[in-house]
Amino acid sequence: MAAKIRKGDTVRVMVGKYKSREGAVLSIDRRAGRAVVEQVNMVWKHQKPDARGGRGGRIEREGSISLSNLMLVHKGEPTRVGFREVDGKKVRWSKRHDEAIDG
Repeated sequence: MAAKIRKGDTVRVMVGKYKSREGAVLSIDRRAGRAVVEQVNMVWKHQKPDARGGRGGRIEREGSISLSNLMLVHKGEPTRVGFREVDGKKVRWSKRHDEAIDG
């Protein structure tokens, strides 16, 4: 299936505890259907010190969130994403603004 949300896109959380928060996508796990979004779903990771003298402790970082709870932000508004062929290339298409997202 084609990628409607990609790494680096700005997305808005539409459902759940973090509803209406926006952030950039840091990574995506297509197999699990989850994405890590900047400053959304912050969790604590308990890390042991490593052998080279690295420090351990509690590290706060972003947890993943389901792709179904995210919506791409285009021109400051959340939009559904479709696909069209433009000049022989498949491009993502904003359904709200009826124009190409990627160029």
